[in-house]
Amino acid sequence: MLNRVSANSPLAGLVEASPAARRNIMTITQNKFTKAAIDERVARRSPLQKLLGRPEVGALVGAIVLFVFFALVSPTFTQPNALATVLYGSSTIGIMAVGVSLLMIGGEFDLSTGVAVISSALTASMFSWYFSTNVWVGVILALLVSLAIGFINGWILMKTKLPSFIVTLATFLMLTGLNLGLTRLIGGSVSSPSISTMDGFDTARGVFASSVTIAGIDVKITVFIWIALVAVATWVLMRTRVGNWIFAVGGDANAARAVGVPVKATKIGLFMGVGFCGWILGMHNLFAFDTVQSGEGVGNEFLYIIAAVIGGCLLTGGYGSAVGGAIGAFIFGMANKGIVYAQWNPDWFKFFLGLMLLLATIVNLIVKRRAELK
Repeated sequence: MLNRVSANSPLAGLVEASPAARRNIMTITQNKFTKAAIDERVARRSPLQKLLGRPEVGALVGAIVLFVFFALVSPTFTQPNALATVLYGSSTIGIMAVGVSLLMIGGEFDLSTGVAVISSALTASMFSWYFSTNVWVGVILALLVSLAIGFINGWILMKTKLPSFIVTLATFLMLTGLNLGLTRLIGGSVSSPSISTMDGFDTARGVFASSVTIAGIDVKITVFIWIALVAVATWVLMRTRVGNWIFAVGGDANAARAVGVPVKATKIGLFMGVGFCGWILGMHNLFAFDTVQSGEGVGNEFLYIIAAVIGGCLLTGGYGSAVGGAIGAFIFGMANKGIVYAQWNPDWFKFFLGLMLLLATIVNLIVKRRAELK
């Protein structure tokens, strides 16, 4: 058989070699083939590789740099009261960023989130006022409406196979019209009536819009709700079967379906999760300010998506984390309030936000690719 070996083959030298040399050459060749055949999925990764493979690494580095920058520019930025304000601003974006991050990991978008928050608040306010019921009745109804909006978005998406961009853009337009039209029709104004004197308002305000005093500093309860949502979402993603389903449907829905993942239920559930987060933020807006402007919310959907993208969620799906979305929201809060504390012209904020989005997206892609190559 040795005579049949090609002259270009690495084993060609065995023909003329001594028996001992042949054994050495065969051993070396086998070792090379064995090393090449090692499955990369079971190969050990260094702690640095594992760290770089995390979606939120780029956002965390950016958050640290931004914090140090504003701390140097404005000493007021590091004061406890200022940090509490930054955290509050971050939480109003971060609550929605949790649901949006999970949805983007699942491979979908929701452009109706900004107006859906206002729809939830208007539902609770208008129903309680018009029917003179306890405010909590309106709160529960608003929850059902928010979940229904998410369910309808997901159901239409799965039924029609249309891109989520088109489905949720249509929902955005319809909700915008309903918010304005129904508010005018029922209350005769573009804002909801005051419900501050109605039964249940004080207890509902305590749940959704109160403050907790820590070391003499008032911290809004939305900060704690935000942290709790991030913790729960992270546990779901990393420790449960549902988390595996979310990553699977975002990576390749057809492959996920082939191995038994309930793609339809998972994606509808993700949209309903966004609706739940919208309900929480809507209730905060209602009970923090008493009334709601029906034309608000337009454009906020991009802020939630920006927070998720800055936090490491890829637009293609299948990659990201709830912690990353939280860091993205914190970056937004620092930029928003830091510009004020630094006494800069706020007209530049949107430019700064766009620049952060572009840089964060590029950094996330570079980090991900390098982690995959190592």
